[in-house]
Amino acid sequence: MKTAIRKQMTINPVVMDLLNSQIALEMKASASYLAMASWCDQRELVNSKSFFYKQAEEEREHAMKIFTFINDNGGAAISPSVENVNNDFESLRAIYETSLDQEINVTESIFNIFKTARKEDDFVTEVFLQWFISEQSEEEDTMRSIIDVFDLMEGMPLKMIDERLPKE
Repeated sequence: MKTAIRKQMTINPVVMDLLNSQIALEMKASASYLAMASWCDQRELVNSKSFFYKQAEEEREHAMKIFTFINDNGGAAISPSVENVNNDFESLRAIYETSLDQEINVTESIFNIFKTARKEDDFVTEVFLQWFISEQSEEEDTMRSIIDVFDLMEGMPLKMIDERLPKE
């Protein structure tokens, strides 16, 4: 019996490896946001809890978007394992600062893949990544705006600060 021929691989192998690493990074971010949501939930920080549950789902969606893209373009997406997720945080502000650092790390990784795709003439991936670049700009801006709220409300009770933070 002859097996069906897979779609021809249109994605550059070097870029595919970077995209598979990005999937792992997105899934780790998702797990990290779940840990943050749990920390907030345990402290009755309702808006932050909802915000981080939504962030966790968004990061998973990003990973799945990349996963599907790789397979749709003849590559082989790899399901990552997620390890070393921090579940202990010193404060709500520290959580949001960690979130910003995490988003900056994701942005830098996307930029690296974009540059590599351009260098390798992988135009399909370059176009695909443009959405992620815009998304990351929004994510970083959101985190910076939330950290600004902490600066403006310094010394206020944590519940009052949480009430002024976005749920989504």
